[in-house]
Amino acid sequence: MGEARTLAEVYRRFGEVDAAGTSPLYERVAVALSESDEALRAIRAAPARKRHPTVVLAALHDLALAGRAPALAAACAAADGDAAAGAAIDALLRMTDAVVAIAVRRPPQILETGRCAVLYPAVAEVARRVGADAVGLVDVGGSAGLDLHVDRVGITYSDGRSLGDPSSLVRLSSSIVGGRPVPARAVPEVVARVGVGPDPVDLTDADDARWLRACVWPGRPEQVARLDAAVAVAATAPPLLLRGNAVDVLPDAVARVPADALPVVTTAWALSRLPLADRLRFLHRLDEAAAGRAVAWVSVEGVGVAPAIPTLGDRRASGHSTIGLAVFDRSALHAEPVGRCWSRGRLLSWLADP
Repeated sequence: MGEARTLAEVYRRFGEVDAAGTSPLYERVAVALSESDEALRAIRAAPARKRHPTVVLAALHDLALAGRAPALAAACAAADGDAAAGAAIDALLRMTDAVVAIAVRRPPQILETGRCAVLYPAVAEVARRVGADAVGLVDVGGSAGLDLHVDRVGITYSDGRSLGDPSSLVRLSSSIVGGRPVPARAVPEVVARVGVGPDPVDLTDADDARWLRACVWPGRPEQVARLDAAVAVAATAPPLLLRGNAVDVLPDAVARVPADALPVVTTAWALSRLPLADRLRFLHRLDEAAAGRAVAWVSVEGVGVAPAIPTLGDRRASGHSTIGLAVFDRSALHAEPVGRCWSRGRLLSWLADP
């Protein structure tokens, strides 16, 4: 009973605090789930780490979008919170096994396009430093694969500068902090796009794309539109996806980049999920991959998370992230912080000389 009450409190708090003002429909559904003993028992069929409202509600949403919970789908489309609450409980009780299976197999996803506003100038800068006319992008644990299309988005900065493709369906914005603008250089030709991770998301796969949509809370049409645009962009240049432990798969991923192009490995808030030992192994793998060619690494991580990237004297857990560039060239390592960012790229401070 104690565990059930704790779970009820989690769902009530999610509804009344997290979803309140953002998704009234999820607010109503979460509170209703917290008040249903049967629903809570069904949720407890999932492993403890998969019982969080963001996971269970996304699993239910996925079933609705797949046509397996039509009453819930209709309630969501009508923005009817009471009807959605009843339909969600009914679907959960009727399809507990399906909900648990989706929750276990699918990690929650957030389409964070803002990180491309940080990655674009960093990739262009590291290519300039190496003198590369072409690059191959290798993204480790990226946000739904959009990082692999960083050259194919349009970005506007608060100082009026624009980068990327002005005709892109994916339009981003970022506010500049401080007086130094981001460099105006373009990312060179991208000749390879490789995604690496234990569960990479393929935006061209119908089930993967539906799961991403299921992770968007109801009542947020702007996020749905952004997702649709990202899927359309990805469909025209599908990346190669390598499934497995990122550290172990990294050498194979780098080897997929043609010999006449610079491999640029990107990590954006990905290394924090790895223990320190694996982060050091990641650095060692990059060094090994550079035995016969130059390899670049663009990192956007919390202060002190990316090994070998100086912290600028900033404290850990200081609320911002460090943008780092590293070039491995025949066992020589050149690493430098080039900026800071906040709010996953919505605010950017560029520090490197132009």
